Amino acid sequence: MRHQTRTPGAPSERIPTTLRLLTLLEEVVSRGAPVTPTELISTTDLPKATLHRLFQTLESEGYLQREPDGRTFTVGARSRQLAVATMSSQRMRTPRLAIMRALAKDTGETCNFAIPDREAMLYLDRVETEWPLRVQFSEGAHVPFYCTAGGKLYLSTLSDLRLDSYLRNADLKPLTPNTLTNPDALRAEIMKIREQGYGVDNEEFLEGVIAFAMPLRDKYGRMPATIAFQGPTQRITIEQGYKYLPRLKQAAEELSALL
Repeated sequence: MRHQTRTPGAPSERIPTTLRLLTLLEEVVSRGAPVTPTELISTTDLPKATLHRLFQTLESEGYLQREPDGRTFTVGARSRQLAVATMSSQRMRTPRLAIMRALAKDTGETCNFAIPDREAMLYLDRVETEWPLRVQFSEGAHVPFYCTAGGKLYLSTLSDLRLDSYLRNADLKPLTPNTLTNPDALRAEIMKIREQGYGVDNEEFLEGVIAFAMPLRDKYGRMPATIAFQGPTQRITIEQGYKYLPRLKQAAEELSALL
């Protein structure tokens, strides 16, 4: 294969460095998986040496982080903080909260908007039920992947290789009698969720509390966030929760459109 020789002053070289860093970061995020600088040569039209230099800059500033293999990179802490800040901005929250309030009214239960963080789901927004009996969680709280509706939904989006790695290494503590702590049983549950397209928490995180979660989808088909409702079994059984799935899916589609 012949490689095109780039000359000084080529279009890609005339782009300001700041814009090239942002473009490169956007490309890494759009991949949704760890990448090497070499993999982006064809899509960025930048020389290999330039790409390595830009990757090093983004890594040193915390926008990218190197994976354990030492070769590939993924989004870093500052990129995740930027994503959370963007999703939490008032212009995003105003229509989002309106959709969530409508969902909470129709289901009669508390609704959560969450995103996957490094090791847990992060609640960005909550709309509480009007009933006095409710589950108290604050915005900014983290809940486990392996025993929550949204967390298991996120795990279902991982590749088989990454899911198997998670199941081998995660500390699957029994939080309730229903918590799935056997990796094989949890994997079977996650495969079921992958097939059906929504997550269910049948008193696995909190005893006496059930939850259902639907994914939001971005233009790449990925799941950046989840919308869920949860309630105490004294008021809503797991069987009764299923009847609200069409309404939950509608809310997920409306929220996805905002993305």
